[in-house]
Amino acid sequence: MNAIEHILVVEDDPTIRCILEMALRADGYTHVTSATRGDEGLDLARRLRPDLVLLDLMLPGLDGFAVCSRIRETPALAETRIIMLTARSAEQDIVRGLDLGADDYVTKPFSRSVLLARIHAVLRRQDPLSGGRTLDGLALDEADFAARLNGETLSLTRTEFHILALLVSRPGRVYTRQQIIDATQSEERAVTERTVDVQIVGLRRKLGDWAAVHIETIRGVGYRVKP
Repeated sequence: MNAIEHILVVEDDPTIRCILEMALRADGYTHVTSATRGDEGLDLARRLRPDLVLLDLMLPGLDGFAVCSRIRETPALAETRIIMLTARSAEQDIVRGLDLGADDYVTKPFSRSVLLARIHAVLRRQDPLSGGRTLDGLALDEADFAARLNGETLSLTRTEFHILALLVSRPGRVYTRQQIIDATQSEERAVTERTVDVQIVGLRRKLGDWAAVHIETIRGVGYRVKP
């Protein structure tokens, strides 16, 4: 991995913080900064603009949810990735974290190799492109709502196209059903959680083997396109 990538660890448990720092440096991340409080972590994020924040939830000062929310409200940190790393594994906590803008959510206890793999995946994601988007033979042209798979034109509804474009914009990121609704809602037709599930079924049918490989259901949360 690129040793110049800057990772900010916000964790109040000294043992876990030390484990994270050692694992990151052993994996080639030489630019690692740590904070023990939520308010301290937020201040460091604003000053240092790290590429990634590993964020505990139960922190003194500000909890992780508040830190995540304020990072996402800061335009200068628009490119900063956030992975929540916490013992809170309840479905509502995961959904809340993703809704606030976390890129991923890893529960404790965690596997070192799995965590590093998740970090690699988050850091290699690209931001949405202003024109077209491509992924493994799939090409989307948002100017004319055209979708092609291996050169063949796909017949997608406008809602299916918007959902697919959203998922492809950040491969690996989990989108909750509500986030999909917010991104695809139009005045012409109401989009509900049930509608999202139906649209995904339609996309899987039309995309065939591509969808079998790439579109993943995160039970109780939403969907993502695997990179």
